[in-house]
Amino acid sequence: MKSLVRVLLSVLLLTGGAVLPSAAPALAAVPAAPDAPGSPEAAGPAPWTPPLSTRGRYIVDARGERFRLRSGNWDGAQGSWSGSGDRDDPATHHAGQDSHGIPLGLDRVPLPALLADFRALGLNSIRLPFSNEMLHTSAPVPDAAVAANPELRGRTPLQVYDAVVGALTDAGFAVILNNHTGTTRWCCGLDGNERWNSTRSTAQWADDWVFLARRYRDNPRVVGADLYNEVRRDTWDDPNWGLGDGHDWQAASEEAADRILAEANPGLLIVIEGINWTGIPADGLPHGRPALTPARTLSHTLVVSGKLVYSAHFYGYTGPHHSGATGLGETHDPRYQDMSRDQLEQALYDQAFFVSAETGTHFTAPVWISEFGIGADETGAAPRAWFQNMTGYLASSDADFAYWPLVGWSTTAQGAPGGDTWALLRYDRTGRRTGGVLDPADWRTAPWTALTAAPGRTGPVPATPSWYQLSTDHRDHTASLLSRAAGDWDPGARKAVCPDGARLAGLSHTGGRGLCSTSALRAPGGAQTVVRDGSSVPPGGDWATGYTKLQCQAGQFLIGYSLRGDRVSAALCAPAGVPLAGSARTVWFDRGDDRPAGSPGGDYAWGHFKGQCAPTEYAAGIAFTARAGFRPSPASLLCRALPTG
Repeated sequence: MKSLVRVLLSVLLLTGGAVLPSAAPALAAVPAAPDAPGSPEAAGPAPWTPPLSTRGRYIVDARGERFRLRSGNWDGAQGSWSGSGDRDDPATHHAGQDSHGIPLGLDRVPLPALLADFRALGLNSIRLPFSNEMLHTSAPVPDAAVAANPELRGRTPLQVYDAVVGALTDAGFAVILNNHTGTTRWCCGLDGNERWNSTRSTAQWADDWVFLARRYRDNPRVVGADLYNEVRRDTWDDPNWGLGDGHDWQAASEEAADRILAEANPGLLIVIEGINWTGIPADGLPHGRPALTPARTLSHTLVVSGKLVYSAHFYGYTGPHHSGATGLGETHDPRYQDMSRDQLEQALYDQAFFVSAETGTHFTAPVWISEFGIGADETGAAPRAWFQNMTGYLASSDADFAYWPLVGWSTTAQGAPGGDTWALLRYDRTGRRTGGVLDPADWRTAPWTALTAAPGRTGPVPATPSWYQLSTDHRDHTASLLSRAAGDWDPGARKAVCPDGARLAGLSHTGGRGLCSTSALRAPGGAQTVVRDGSSVPPGGDWATGYTKLQCQAGQFLIGYSLRGDRVSAALCAPAGVPLAGSARTVWFDRGDDRPAGSPGGDYAWGHFKGQCAPTEYAAGIAFTARAGFRPSPASLLCRALPTG
């Protein structure tokens, strides 16, 4: 979503990217401001203990202390070429800045000086974009690309990336790896980078992620995998969230996330961005920016719990239904910068912040606004007001954030004014800082400082119950590593299993959806029992007369279910580590909803009847009927009281 207008809508802008204005003349050079005594530069990022995980809407470190992502995007390794012209000519690169496929600024500024400036900005974390092409490039970068860091000469782009990761983490920063592009062409128009699988298969894309996650597995301050940037429409096709086809971002991101956690590094946060654009940006035709809105009805449940972070991007020149274009591809929908403060905050909530604000649901997770930004040379009243309102909302909502971009040039390679005026830090060709929010002349300094200094939650975050959605819409959803290791427990059926450390809490009558809740019930080990008939129902224990009952054996509880078409096929049970007893009741949901007051976990099967045990109960059985005139899908649950004490 960064600059596009020069490459953009050459055909129809059936793209979903948004467009920045063309680069404007750079600010005049001003002397670098001295660092204040006791500033973050001197202290560095506050102490924290990796790895990171999540508790409800918060990210926490290994001690359970809140870790708020105060981040910047250090771009360049994703590529800067505009897509036309001589790739060796800086003029064909974004803002005239040829990154050579490595993080920007290494030609001008020694790494220690860059990191000192990052600390002075108040950052504790860096979103570090890369391209898949970068991972496979074997040619070394030109010496000129690392002129200020000669120790990096002769290295490939990936080896330079390694060095940058190491320097950042050695300095105490958390690093979130971001798969920004497939090729090293500048994002985000009709550039071949629209989807994770625009130029490769989903399996190849996931392979690259497993490779990179393994590469940094022994560096605990590499804390996250930001799976893909700004998934959007290409010339012909939209991405989707849950349709089960080759453009299903919800399914692909869950697949890649599970592979990263299971095969490479279970300690990483998994960052999943919403869909950035669908439809044709023309008045009268459907189009818009779904962002995270689909997560309300279909969220992600990963094989390692406490690792999911959702992400969204917001720029003033775009809008909920505005592509950000001017001219071709522009519609009459409002941009975010056209909105009042109240309207903006409502739009932000509806598109992203509901995920963190509405706690105790299957979609509750931290929300990281991993891109927002504006130019230092912006003079328009509306864009400036948007930035003030945006930073104000990020502060008041105690949000995690990452500014785009962090580093840019302030002069061309020849020393003339140039470069990216959006950068927080700007450097001339000699390495002198000549612009950005550390200099008082920048109008963004006050709102940026207010954001980074805003009070927010700190200290321990207590663990609270978590809820997980299971979906068998198009595939198996086995979110348990223990069950995966045990093999296919019902071949040919669609199967769903709760994550390890969770129990089944609810089922839908139709649609194949389930709800799980965190639980410490399960005994150590991977034992599980498949129940295919009513043989475990004790004499006199008929809790659903006339229905087929799949009941767990004594001392076991439900963790999964399987379906063949609509018909219940089997139940999956696991042994408890504590004695199970207590009163029992039948929860019916074949003719309506039967859920506890307040619907803990949220609506996990939108538009379907559903039933759910109370938070003080566990599910011990599923009943259904194959009688004519009835659906053979789940009709009731056996709910038993959890042990107390």
